[in-house]
Amino acid sequence: MKKIAVAFIAILFVFSIIACTDNKKETETSSENEHTHTNSAELPDNLEPAKSPTYMDGSSIIIEADHMEGMKGAEATVLSSFDTTAYVVSYTPTNGGKRVDNHKWVIQEEMEDAGHKTLAPGTKVTLLADHMEGMKGATAEIESSEKTTVYMVDYTPTNGGKKVTNHKWVTEEEIKAK
Repeated sequence: MKKIAVAFIAILFVFSIIACTDNKKETETSSENEHTHTNSAELPDNLEPAKSPTYMDGSSIIIEADHMEGMKGAEATVLSSFDTTAYVVSYTPTNGGKRVDNHKWVIQEEMEDAGHKTLAPGTKVTLLADHMEGMKGATAEIESSEKTTVYMVDYTPTNGGKKVTNHKWVTEEEIKAK
C-alpha cells in the first residue's frame, strides 16, 4: 500500500511539473508574439544620414525611453543616425495581432507615398516599416510627429533578455551619454 501511495505522489509530481512548464512556455510565446522586434538593418533608400548628430556611430549611450520591456536604462551602441520626422502611430498588425496604440517611432521614409511634408495627426498611412511583426503593410493613423534626429541602436535589455540588434528608433531626447 505504501509503494502505491509513493508511486501515485510521484506521478502527480511529474504531471504538475509538466503542466507548469507548458504554461510558462505558452505565456512566454504569447508575450513574444505581441512585441516581437525584427532585427533587420535594412534602411529606406531615400534616408539621409544626420549632418551633425549629438551621438556619433559607435557611441556608447544609455536609453531613457521605455518603448519595449527592459529598454529604459539599457546600455546601447549607436549604429547610425538620421535627420527626419518621427511619428507616433496606432495600427492593427497585418498578422492578426492586437491593435498597437501610440507606437514610437515610425519615420517619414517608412510610410508609403508620405512625401516630404510633415503629416498631420489623424492622417491614415500605409506602413513600410518592419520593426515589429505585422507592421509592414498595416494601415496606421498618425497620432503625433516631431522633427528630430533618430538613432538605430543595439542594446542589452535591463531585464536580462537577449541582446536587441538594429532597434529602430530612439530619438535624440530619449538617450544620454554613457
